[in-house]
Amino acid sequence: MGQESLCNKHAKMNTNQLALAIQPNEQATLDDFCWGNNILLQQQLQLILSHQGERFLYLWGEPGCGKSHLLQACCQAMSNQDSAVYLPLKQLREWGPASIEGLDEQCLIAIDDIDAIAGNTEWEEALFHFYNRIRDNGNSILLISGKFAPMVQSIQLADLRSRLGWGLVIQINELDDEFKILALQQHATKRGFQLPDTVAMFMINRCARNMHALYMMLDRLDQASLVAQRKITIPFVKSILGI
Repeated sequence: MGQESLCNKHAKMNTNQLALAIQPNEQATLDDFCWGNNILLQQQLQLILSHQGERFLYLWGEPGCGKSHLLQACCQAMSNQDSAVYLPLKQLREWGPASIEGLDEQCLIAIDDIDAIAGNTEWEEALFHFYNRIRDNGNSILLISGKFAPMVQSIQLADLRSRLGWGLVIQINELDDEFKILALQQHATKRGFQLPDTVAMFMINRCARNMHALYMMLDRLDQASLVAQRKITIPFVKSILGI
């Protein structure tokens, strides 16, 4: 049985489990991610999604660096042809390991925020066996994200911690200010307005450093500017954010 037909078969078998999974953000795409100095990561993801690269990838980096965006974007890219499932452990943690049963045969499995279950014996053991089943099926791609590199993770189960480093391990590098400005301007363009360099730099220097916080702030400023019928300028940013 070919890989595509095998994946489709398992996708149908796991309808009930898939209903439990959190759907990825449809607006998260690989095209709108600002890669900056993460070109190696971009190249590896392209290979992985075309079934030419490693089957296992562990991404790590500071909160707000784009881990969740990339995992959801990979699910969106894969789901056009094969089955994919996004598993955000911050949400699924309270549902227990039963929430991921049967999902190890999807073509792509993206496990976000593995830190969320660190120290939970039941979850750690379940993910250990989950990982082994994915390795044994010989088809599925597994993407995992965390705040820290595998060997300094707070995962208590040593066997699980070691498996996190079996495939590729790549740190998402923080964007420099030039790329942060570009990313903010691309986000502004998607929302239908232009963001001057000076305003973007002011936001970076005075408001936040990580991109997730900056995007949320820009969305808030956009909404406020529509209500006030004013352009987003430095004085307007100061007035809305109370700086």
